[in-house]
Amino acid sequence: MDLSVCYGITIPFLGTSAGAACVFFMKKNMGEQLSRILTGFAAGVMVAASVWSLLIPAMEQSGGRGRLAFVPAVTGFWGGIVFLLLLDHVIPHLHQHSNRVEGPKSRLQRTTMMVLAVTLHNIPEGMAVGVVYAGYLAGNRNISAMAALALSLGIAIQNFPEGAIISMPLRAEGMKKGKAFWGGVLSGIVEPIGAVLTILAAGVAIPALPYLLSFAAGAMLYVVVEELIPEMSQGKHSNIGTVFFAVGFSVMMMLDVALG
Repeated sequence: MDLSVCYGITIPFLGTSAGAACVFFMKKNMGEQLSRILTGFAAGVMVAASVWSLLIPAMEQSGGRGRLAFVPAVTGFWGGIVFLLLLDHVIPHLHQHSNRVEGPKSRLQRTTMMVLAVTLHNIPEGMAVGVVYAGYLAGNRNISAMAALALSLGIAIQNFPEGAIISMPLRAEGMKKGKAFWGGVLSGIVEPIGAVLTILAAGVAIPALPYLLSFAAGAMLYVVVEELIPEMSQGKHSNIGTVFFAVGFSVMMMLDVALG
């Protein structure tokens, strides 16, 4: 595997790790407004990445189908939605600000299920980075090395607040700072693993690349709508989450256009 690809698929994981390290420098409890800012920003980056880096390239690569160019994008998109919906039902997890466990009944600790909830969202992010690098390695004219790097950097930027969003609540639950940090780090380890597995899968089935791109987009948008948007809207009404959603969307859009 190209060394630049190895670096690229590692960058998002480093973003999660750096965010998790906030537990050493910040107060034990994360304020509601800060949580909304971080969650809104992450959601904005993910939506922009889904559109510019995944869905648009998927449709461009299917241009030979004429009016049916949307078929691979729609099919893959729904595949990603159903995949995350299935994971939501088979893996026990606990969202922030919630006392209701989702998925099957489990005796796992509360903190473990909180880590699993964040790990679920990191799976599609790793897939997204992996499938874009797979397109680059396959010589796809619609995906350059800089476009792949732009997505990787965008995911890393939104992973920074996600790392803090998991390590800080773990600390608030009574975990020691070191354990809370490693909980945040481990929630992101699925990203490089998912990226590598996606690259290998795409290498076997290059014609399926448009489906894989849109699959990753569907999975990411599922996470945004099912978890991030509700989290940034909880409690007393505030527009701060919406504003930072727009900031995150703008940052990812600029990265994709400037570097892609």
